[in-house]
Amino acid sequence: MPHLLVIAHAPLASALRQVAEHTFPDCAPTLTVLDVQPGTAPEGVEAAARALMATAPGGDWLVLADAYGASPSNGAQLLAGERVQVLTGVSVPMLWRTLCYADKKSLTELARYAVQGAVSGIVATPPLPPDE
Repeated sequence: MPHLLVIAHAPLASALRQVAEHTFPDCAPTLTVLDVQPGTAPEGVEAAARALMATAPGGDWLVLADAYGASPSNGAQLLAGERVQVLTGVSVPMLWRTLCYADKKSLTELARYAVQGAVSGIVATPPLPPDE
């Protein structure tokens, strides 16, 4: 089972953990979060994330970061590799879908489920008119 890490601007990562604990109390303990404080360089994010990851050594990691191009995401990208998959644009639907399948899927499969959760979590009401 892949480990899960959310890296986001403070206090978003902790807030997402609270949402996870509220909805999936049995799954939430498998979730590690890193709130990135203002002014933290990507290398500082990477170092803090690696320290958290060292507390659960071995295995694969799915890292969910907030906004692409911002420090949390840039630091997360430095973690990417053979056993670490990074996705940006973390949202509640993405997180919930990830928690639902974390113990059933490989790293690659779980990443695909997370992306699907994020995309299917976007719904326009009423539906948007077609492009003209």
